[in-house]
Amino acid sequence: MSEVYAARRERLRERCTAGGSATALVTRPANVRYLAGAAPRGAVLLLGRGEDLLFCGGRPTGDEEGRPDQALRVQALPGPGGDPAVAAADVALAQGAESLAVEEHHLTMARHRAIGSVAPRLRLADLGGAVEQLRVVKDEEEISCLRIGAEIADQALGELLESILVGRTERHLALELERRLVDHGADGPAFATSVGTGPNSGRRGHRPTDRRVEEGDFLSVCLGAAYRGYRCEIGRTFVIGTSPADWQIELYDLVFAAQRAGREALTPGAAYRDVDRAARQVLDSAGYTEGLPPLTGHGVGLEIDEEPQLAPAAMGKLDACVPVTVEPGVHLPGRGGVRIDDTLVVRPEADGGPELLTITTKELLAL
Repeated sequence: MSEVYAARRERLRERCTAGGSATALVTRPANVRYLAGAAPRGAVLLLGRGEDLLFCGGRPTGDEEGRPDQALRVQALPGPGGDPAVAAADVALAQGAESLAVEEHHLTMARHRAIGSVAPRLRLADLGGAVEQLRVVKDEEEISCLRIGAEIADQALGELLESILVGRTERHLALELERRLVDHGADGPAFATSVGTGPNSGRRGHRPTDRRVEEGDFLSVCLGAAYRGYRCEIGRTFVIGTSPADWQIELYDLVFAAQRAGREALTPGAAYRDVDRAARQVLDSAGYTEGLPPLTGHGVGLEIDEEPQLAPAAMGKLDACVPVTVEPGVHLPGRGGVRIDDTLVVRPEADGGPELLTITTKELLAL
């Protein structure tokens, strides 16, 4: 992987040079990990004139934070209380840098001032979202990590569906799912697991409560596994105990159709907003225009919510090897709702079209 990290840093260096800065300071943790292989707490990466350095408050532990690129020198601060970003700016100045590109969208104002005070002759430029843009298209090693994470999430969800659910609380089910993720090899949950029952079902980002599962409820679950830092997502909706009611079947079929339309729109060159429109039009045509989620999906990777955003006003077009979610849903206040969520990788038609990573059945099951 050392060559991979070096190539990523070189691509960023080329962007910085084109923007007039020979050096760059990367502080956003996911970006540090992408370029350095590891992101210990508080660590920053300096793309220097002479060499690249990873500055840390202490020696990396090599656990869930990843393992640093062996070709990258790690500079641990001599004592507690120091700021790795300030130390990195000082080194950049000593290397003879005249300007330093920084991630202004991530740096706090206090940290920005501290860098300016220790290196007043260093012109600070904005790196912008350059690293985030590099992260959008994944290599096959990254996709492999997402694929394994999706398999873990599928396993955890499948096991839960085989257990007794009636009478258990949303909170209990969410905790059990997160334990199962770890049991199957995940670093941990990719995000806080959402379990909604009855009137809580179908709500995006619902935080589990002590409401107990009842016969006839919709049960919606959204979970994800983190594996080697990469995060995937799956969401499914089921009916508890009995055959679903007519309104439940009708609503489920509608959301399923919207999700299928979004999945089928995932082709290289498709506009982000066109993917959103494909799914949203299905729901709009059925009269569900109010209260829909603000987006149909989003990118995933080292963070669970990355670029691109599949939203009505989103600008840009999909590339191949971009992993995204497609997650439309409808929630009816007081009754509940449906959400279906998959993680897929954009692939050209010649390669079989979008690759579905999360494969738990989307059939409306009565559990």
